[in-house]
Amino acid sequence: MKTLKDVISLKFKTSESEGVIFHGEGQQGDYITLELKKAKLVLNLNLGSNQLGSIFGHTSVTTGSLLDDHHWHSIIIERHGRNINLTLDRHMQHFRTNGEFDYLDLDYEITFGGMPFSGKPSSNSRKNFKGCMENINYNGNNITDLAKRKKLEPSNVGNLSFSCVEPHTVPVFFNATSYLEVPGRPSQDLFSVSFLFRTWNPNGLLLFSNFADDLGNIEIDINEGKISVHINVTQVKKNRIDISS
Repeated sequence: MKTLKDVISLKFKTSESEGVIFHGEGQQGDYITLELKKAKLVLNLNLGSNQLGSIFGHTSVTTGSLLDDHHWHSIIIERHGRNINLTLDRHMQHFRTNGEFDYLDLDYEITFGGMPFSGKPSSNSRKNFKGCMENINYNGNNITDLAKRKKLEPSNVGNLSFSCVEPHTVPVFFNATSYLEVPGRPSQDLFSVSFLFRTWNPNGLLLFSNFADDLGNIEIDINEGKISVHINVTQVKKNRIDISS
């Protein structure tokens, strides 16, 4: 296809921070790739470069963060020539592509959820998408509906299921006055804890524990949006360790 205008929209949710959402490329060097990188959304687009190197068409735009939260996120890409509107969850970003060309020339197939291995270094370093998508619409074509009814020709559909599996996690909600107390483990020389959390509050206590035999305590809290770890040890001279991130 050689298009002057494109409208691509879809919704996705995932707990993975990396993955190709869709990809298309052509023999002229044109390409479009939408992917997650470090839980951010990255759109790479090239409407064409020339071999002399005087026209460099590669354009990369990053938006959003923490998109691996297993909540639904909506994406709309609207392109008219070099003018692009990229909308993520109603937040729109406008930009113009580099180079001098207006048409997106895609000779090969467009793939959703991954990209075919082409032998290029860029293709084998990218992960396939792992999660759920719905309402995939590409220039007026409802891709998810066509895929479900097996109306895509040609198509190479891998192990797809037309349902969304929910993760087996048990969340706990704290209302700023509640707390959860669990028994400690005495006579252990190792203290280890891990958890995921989400909050809009810039301050708050996440964890506190006294060590046995009055050896001190550990405290993990949010302080002005940063995580702080405080370890108090009563039996050494430098009795306090503070870590902030």
